[in-house]
Amino acid sequence: MGELTQIIKLDATDSTNLYLKDLLQSKTLDDYTTIVTKKQLKGRGQMGTVWQSEYGKNLTCSVLKGFSSLRAVNQFNLNICVSLAVCHVLKDLNIPDVQVKWPNDIMSGSSKICGILIENILKGQLIQNSIIGIGLNVNQTSFENLEKVASLKSLTGQHFDLDELLCKIIENLKAYFVGVEQKTVAQMLPAYEKLLFRKDRPSTFKGASGETYMGFIRRVSTNGKLIIELEDKIFKEFGLKEVSLLY
Repeated sequence: MGELTQIIKLDATDSTNLYLKDLLQSKTLDDYTTIVTKKQLKGRGQMGTVWQSEYGKNLTCSVLKGFSSLRAVNQFNLNICVSLAVCHVLKDLNIPDVQVKWPNDIMSGSSKICGILIENILKGQLIQNSIIGIGLNVNQTSFENLEKVASLKSLTGQHFDLDELLCKIIENLKAYFVGVEQKTVAQMLPAYEKLLFRKDRPSTFKGASGETYMGFIRRVSTNGKLIIELEDKIFKEFGLKEVSLLY
């Protein structure tokens, strides 16, 4: 794996992203410093959704990545790199039908198996550091009241070693981040769009004020917005809080 990555293991913490952010303020950390916990007390998903996880059964971690010249306008490249890295690991483990549900949930078929939450620390027009939170459902097999959720074990019947999985993810993150600072989002989007969940299939969406409508996910814009084709060949861009996919 090249140089050794510093991995800090916690029994429990409110949020691994928060823990890493606080640590970063108090001292200089090496790239790929990773916080991993058996239990996250206040895990957050996108837009404040709470993430359910049984103690010690899933992979809950945050990885630090520093940059010297990554422009904030290209920040969606981080979503792309992390999504591709995680998908690569899962495909290697023969997890079926791995896709990315925009912006950064990883799916197997129509079930969510992984959530990603990236928080960037900016300095002017540049991203100085990224804190990459990954919550992967691994050995948990019952998910109360949650539909469309699966784990690696529920999909394959196998039990997985969390430490090994973490090492594979870090290794793949390192590989996908090579040269990312020199690339535009447009250069990196094709690989991400190939994995896009429900791309070009008739889907139902819910808008910000609760209305539902039909459309087709066509692509992602260079600023990371979802481009949906609505009726009468109208193409519209949607940001994170403006649309959710109902299927």
